[in-house]
Amino acid sequence: MKKRKRLTGRHIGMQAVSLCISTTMVLILLGLVVAFMLSARNLSTSVRENMSVNVVLGDTVSVGDGQQLATQLQQRPFARQVQYISAEEALAIMTVELGADPVEFAGVNPFLAEIKILLNADYANTDSLARLSQTLKTDSLVTDVYYAQDEINAADHNLNFVGLVLLVISALLIFICYTLISNSVQLGVYARRFTIHTMKLVGARWSFIRRPFLVRSIIIGLISSLLATIVLVAIGYSLYRYQNSLAQLMTWTDVAITIAAVFVFGFAIMLFCTLLSVNRFLRMTAGELYKN
Repeated sequence: MKKRKRLTGRHIGMQAVSLCISTTMVLILLGLVVAFMLSARNLSTSVRENMSVNVVLGDTVSVGDGQQLATQLQQRPFARQVQYISAEEALAIMTVELGADPVEFAGVNPFLAEIKILLNADYANTDSLARLSQTLKTDSLVTDVYYAQDEINAADHNLNFVGLVLLVISALLIFICYTLISNSVQLGVYARRFTIHTMKLVGARWSFIRRPFLVRSIIIGLISSLLATIVLVAIGYSLYRYQNSLAQLMTWTDVAITIAAVFVFGFAIMLFCTLLSVNRFLRMTAGELYKN
C-alpha cells in the first residue's frame, strides 16, 4: 500500500513538473511575442517622428516673420520639433553636402528660407499630411510645402503589414498556448478523476473539491511565470549587451508590461483550464468515469 501511494505521489509530482515546464515554454513564447509587438510599436513611432515636413517661405519674408511663424507652428499639436532655417543657413548646409558653393554657379543664393517640422507620430500618415499641407499653404508667407510622400506611403504599408502579421501570430499563439496547457491540465485532473468522484460520494461540495486543484494551478502558474520571466530577462539582457540601440525600442515600461502579461496570462490560463477540467469530471457519473 505504501509503495502504491509512493508511486502515485511520484506520478503526480512528475505530472506537475511536466506541466510546469510546458507552461514555462509557452509563456516564454508569449513574452517574446508581446515584447516584439511593443518594440514594433516603438519602431513605428520612431520612424514616424523622424518624418519631416518642409515649409518653404517666400523670398520677401523677413527673418523675424519666419521665426515668428516657426514659433506659432511649434505650438500646434502636430509639431514635435520646429526649426527655422534661413536662406543663408540653407546655403551653408548645401555647400557642405555638395562640396561646392552653389553661388559660384548660380551667381545668387538659390535657396529660400524654410521651416522644418518634425511631426508627432499620430500625424505622420498620408491623410493627416495631405490636410496639413493644404492648411499650411493657405498662409501668405508660405510658397510651398513638401515631404517624402513615397517614404510615408511605404512606411504606412509596411507598418500595417507588420501589425497584421503580429496580430495573426498572436491569435495563433494564444490558441496553441491554450491547447497545450489545457491538454496538460486535463491529463493531471484525469489521473485523479476517481478521487474527485469519491469526494462527491462522501458529500464534499464542488468548491471544496476544486480548491486543491486551483491552489496547485496557482503554484504552477507562479513558478512558470517566474521561470519564464528569468529567461526573458536573460534574453533581453544578452540582446542589449550585443546591441545597445535596442534599448530605444524596449523601454522599462515595455519590460514591465511584458512581465505583467506573462504573469497575468500564466495565472489566467492555468485557472481557466483547471476550472474547465475539474468541472467536466465533477459532472460525470460513475459509469462515464469508467468509460473514459
